[in-house]
Amino acid sequence: MPQIDDLPPLREVIRRHELHARKSLGQNFLLDLNLTSRIARAGGRLDGVTVVEIGPGPGGLTRALLAEGARHVIAIERDERAIAALEEIAAHYPGRLTIVPGDALAFDPRPYLDGGPARIVANLPYNIATALLIGWLTVKPWPPWYDQMILMFQREVADRIVAPPGGKTYGRLSVLSQWRTETKRLFDIPPSAFVPPPKVTSSVVRLVPRPQPLPCEAGALQRITEAAFGQRRKMLRQSLKTLGVDPTPLLSTADIEPTARAEDIPVAGFVALANALATPSRV
Repeated sequence: MPQIDDLPPLREVIRRHELHARKSLGQNFLLDLNLTSRIARAGGRLDGVTVVEIGPGPGGLTRALLAEGARHVIAIERDERAIAALEEIAAHYPGRLTIVPGDALAFDPRPYLDGGPARIVANLPYNIATALLIGWLTVKPWPPWYDQMILMFQREVADRIVAPPGGKTYGRLSVLSQWRTETKRLFDIPPSAFVPPPKVTSSVVRLVPRPQPLPCEAGALQRITEAAFGQRRKMLRQSLKTLGVDPTPLLSTADIEPTARAEDIPVAGFVALANALATPSRV
């Protein structure tokens, strides 16, 4: 396995800092430097780019991002045990790594940015990955502060993000992701690449913000998709009743058959439903 810098091997870092992965934090450490470098390069050149990384752990991806030329990495880490390991990386790359202890779900990186290009690149903790993604997809204003997201998920989550209409994998996360971004699954990573090995394969996904997504209020779209996919086997005339309004006028306004089911409706159809719901007379 090649070394991308002259810092100690990751296994030694984990041993020295007693960084045994914690299931409660959704931790699975990626130690293969070929793979961390591949992830770092997946969004293109990093020269001049500020990267936001979530859950760096012992810093394998962090090191790859810096070695590949990221101008600055902002690493948000909840596990206090990992801070000392990350500080060693910061000392090796002076002025280029900012470590932010805390909860990524409550973190706003914008005060740390300087107006240049910014990117999110992360091996996301499995237990908060979807919540983080939805937060980034619904951020205001739009276009967002990042130019793209290169994110690792469990493969089943990645499948939902990129799924087209018409199948069982297509759902709420598909609609939200594809409404505001161009999505593509780039490659898979086997469980054996991680310590400890998870029970599932992981996938790296690229999400590039659409500069002009279909006009829609994010909150209304979330309400519509939650209702529609919450009872996905039912016809929309039935599943949308959980919104607390008569779904018939909504479906008529959106030009959608009442007997249709959620998995058959394209993103544009859900946007039309959300806009109908957001109309004052429909609330």
